[in-house]
Amino acid sequence: MGSSEQFIIRSFTKDGQRFRPSDWAQRLASVAGLTDSGGRIRFNPKVRVITIDGANCVLVDVSLEQNEPMLLKFLLDFARTNNLVTEEVQPLTAEACGR
Repeated sequence: MGSSEQFIIRSFTKDGQRFRPSDWAQRLASVAGLTDSGGRIRFNPKVRVITIDGANCVLVDVSLEQNEPMLLKFLLDFARTNNLVTEEVQPLTAEACGR
């Protein structure tokens, strides 16, 4: 990654196609989370689903690499394998994320 502090995995491929299934971002974020003792998923605060232009995307804080380098690699590999657009960004506020 470059010097940015976050990156977005967009919901479309580099050739402009919408990525399917439509809930891919929620699925990816849940893989990055942990299951608590009650069986509920606790989402990782460094991997969030956000909405940009009406499409779900995944926002990843690159500081994830400090404690979970394999998770960051998995997320980057997922984007690369599926030919998804990624974009490095400076920290986004909740308002900018559509939340």
